[in-house]
Amino acid sequence: MVKVYIVGVGLTKIGRFFDKGLRELFAEAAFKALDEIGNETVQALVIGNMTSSSLGEQDNLGALLADYAGLGKIPAFKVEAACGSGGVAVYTGYSLVASGMFDIVMVGGVEKETEYPTRIVSKALAQAADAEYELFHGISFTGLNALVMRMYMNEYNVSRDEMSIWPVLMHKNAVKNPYAQFRFEITKEQVAKSMMVADPIRLLDSSPIGDGAAALILASDKVAKKLTDTPIEVAGLGMATDHIYVAYRENILSFKATILAAKKAYETAKVCPKNIDVAEVHDAFTVLGFMNLEDLGFSERGKTPKLMDEGRFWPGDKPTVNPSGGLKARGHPVGATGVYQVAEVVMQLRGDFPGVNVGGDIGLAQSIGGLGTTVTVIILKR
Repeated sequence: MVKVYIVGVGLTKIGRFFDKGLRELFAEAAFKALDEIGNETVQALVIGNMTSSSLGEQDNLGALLADYAGLGKIPAFKVEAACGSGGVAVYTGYSLVASGMFDIVMVGGVEKETEYPTRIVSKALAQAADAEYELFHGISFTGLNALVMRMYMNEYNVSRDEMSIWPVLMHKNAVKNPYAQFRFEITKEQVAKSMMVADPIRLLDSSPIGDGAAALILASDKVAKKLTDTPIEVAGLGMATDHIYVAYRENILSFKATILAAKKAYETAKVCPKNIDVAEVHDAFTVLGFMNLEDLGFSERGKTPKLMDEGRFWPGDKPTVNPSGGLKARGHPVGATGVYQVAEVVMQLRGDFPGVNVGGDIGLAQSIGGLGTTVTVIILKR
């Protein structure tokens, strides 16, 4: 296997961009990433995206974006794994380089959601669940997460006040991130009093709808150091899936796919949870953030809200969690989110993240599609 490094990154701000479509957003991120490697030619393009077909009426997305960005007649294709599409795109791009097939591959993630009414976007996002057995009967994706949050609070005797620390910290971190969608602080009281969405999930427990794009340049060890002085090694990866139909799960308070993907990533990177300096984890809803830290081995079951309330996982702790602001406040342009997470960890390890910069030598990015259905865990080393 060829060693793989990330040698360039590019991000757009996440927000509502009525003057930009999929192609314009992607090109902005792609050009930034290409600038970091002196506009060297990339040999293939992998795109993570969830809703280009259902919302953008655009299939054949890889070819469209390669053409618009002037990347040439290279192999280009989209991968889709619901809101975990970005992580799977990175996993796929890594495989293309590690196999020896290509030396330089661009991995992009792009999503355009804000030009449609919320009910239309919500239906598109609900397709991350089982369309025939869950969506057909009227359950929303928020509703599924509400079931999990209620069970978590009951099982571990966690109060509403304790749960609210997650979005409070995410917004605090996002204030300094120029790419973040929500750059303002909130309080526990504001979380608890915000509009009910699906009991017990409130508006401020939920990640926002947004547009955005991110891009990475992956390179083999043969060329990486020719392209940058600060290559970041993709040291370990893991990917796993679980039952998409939640009723088949043995336990909905733990995602088996995360546990399996993390085990593989830790083993291949030859590290363990205590070695991770910075982590970007999937927190589309408050409860997922806590559960994911537990599944990744960073804390004990049910104790994470109290630990975070006491200062654990804040900037300066190890690991610092979601210094970007996470999906909750940085934003969640679903198919692009996993690429954002990896890019943010890369910049943390390089020391040039423009927001809360915690540095470190080893970082982790976790991307989820569905309710813990498809999970990638990617470990990076400086």
